[in-house]
Amino acid sequence: MKSANGHCIFCKIASGEVSSNMVFETASIVAFLDINPIRPGHTQIVPREHHTCFDELPGDLLSEIAVVGQKIARAHKRIYGVERVGFAFTGTDVPHVHAHVVPMVASDDLTSRRYIAEETVTYRIPPRPTNDEFATTADRIRECLNGG
Repeated sequence: MKSANGHCIFCKIASGEVSSNMVFETASIVAFLDINPIRPGHTQIVPREHHTCFDELPGDLLSEIAVVGQKIARAHKRIYGVERVGFAFTGTDVPHVHAHVVPMVASDDLTSRRYIAEETVTYRIPPRPTNDEFATTADRIRECLNGG
């Protein structure tokens, strides 16, 4: 395990130092709503221990993240009526392993620059839901995860 430098936002969320809209947690991982979701329900799964890259994870931790991702994906399908849910490890914004679980409403909800034809692409941060919207979304996902 690599140690965090004290400035890692995901380490702070995992320890409870920074609040989040938590939907699931175990002794080794936490799952919470992304603050700038691609789609409602967009969830991050983060190990409590600081690891910079997913290829550094012990296999059991990597497996746990994937299994929890499946559970959240099933909840997303029930809640949002989508046929597919995207699951991706990234690392573009925060250098702490995190998996994204995103209800796929459109085929390009998760995409690669290689698919984009325009030479110059502009991006914007998706709108941030209100605290009430976050709370409602987190409640719905937790309810589904708990068998509701």
